[in-house]
Amino acid sequence: MPDHRRIGRELGLFGSDPLMGAGLPYLLPDGAVVRHELEEYVRAVERRAGYRHVCSPVLGKRELYEISGHWAHYRDDMFPPMDVGGEQFVLRPSLCPHHALIYRSRGHSYRELPLRIAELGGMYRAELSGVLGGLSRVRAIQLNDAHVFCRLDQVAAEVRAALELIRRVHADLGLRPARYRLSLAGEGDYAGSADHWALAQAMLVEALDGFDYDVAPGEAAFYGPKIDVQVADSAGRSVSLSTVQVDFHQPERFDLRYVGADGARHRPVLVHRSLLGSVERAMAQLLEEHGGVLPPWLAPVQVAVLPVSGAELPAAEAVLRWCAEAGLRAELAADGSLGARIRHARFVPYQLVVGEREAGSDLVAPRLRDGRHLDPLPAKEFVAAAADRVAARGAVLW
Repeated sequence: MPDHRRIGRELGLFGSDPLMGAGLPYLLPDGAVVRHELEEYVRAVERRAGYRHVCSPVLGKRELYEISGHWAHYRDDMFPPMDVGGEQFVLRPSLCPHHALIYRSRGHSYRELPLRIAELGGMYRAELSGVLGGLSRVRAIQLNDAHVFCRLDQVAAEVRAALELIRRVHADLGLRPARYRLSLAGEGDYAGSADHWALAQAMLVEALDGFDYDVAPGEAAFYGPKIDVQVADSAGRSVSLSTVQVDFHQPERFDLRYVGADGARHRPVLVHRSLLGSVERAMAQLLEEHGGVLPPWLAPVQVAVLPVSGAELPAAEAVLRWCAEAGLRAELAADGSLGARIRHARFVPYQLVVGEREAGSDLVAPRLRDGRHLDPLPAKEFVAAAADRVAARGAVLW
């Protein structure tokens, strides 16, 4: 499998600088396009699945993480507190405490549950420099995260729905899970009662019916067992991309409640769910899985317009405008020999050659990234057809 760091350099997607620091890569314009497309895609998938999106700050008071249990169980992976006005603030290592406070901000009825909230938000982990690499292991993470607050009798169905949603997203992106892993408690310090851990484990096992999975003691989160959907990286290692977790601990710590059908107050269960996980790691995996040849809807440049000579430049510029009006990301490639420009655009899904014949009749001669040549077509007809394929977010070029 190719290494995403080499691909990223070749395509000009991301870079790093010692003054920013290790594990803090920046995205160049083409890399930002890929990230934004992924974010828009996953938000649309979540909206259709009944999730509402929120925004929360990347900072929180140290007390917040003391309540959640992160300070006691996860402090070594957190950045040190910052003293501001006599209070201590922490860069968050997770989004769940913030979402617990959002849930707690008003009362809830059993009729509202399951309540699904999602966020693409920043979080920070003080990873050791020796484990950092490209986009796959970073210190500043853009996390695709969601939390489902539900009744006990709804948990298994919500976990199963999350697994099916993960499977669909991976299929849409052309990703192949290496394995499903049931991560359980092992030796060490875990939060919550043994009864809650046993119940959470039983619910995850029920949801995994029909999936092939491994059991990994000692890999659970400190607050509950989880399902890790893992993929293989370029070194052949299995890394977690997507997760589903069942948590009885944080609803108790934050005293979360809902009013049941009996009029009494009850405690919800919290299901943590991430479809893409870290957007940075998802990008790294996509680059390696596809060797840099991204599906048309994710390609930073979707159309390269190539006039044969300067005489066809006005016609090529008209095609460029039509592409922009159709929502396609297009670039004009007019410098150098035609062969060199075609080679340079080899990762671009659609290459539109405009010669003398095409320029005189508003035609284009399409070349596809996979080497196919199409007969000349009316330029607007081709642009409309390509825009439809991109909008469908499929992998088929033509």
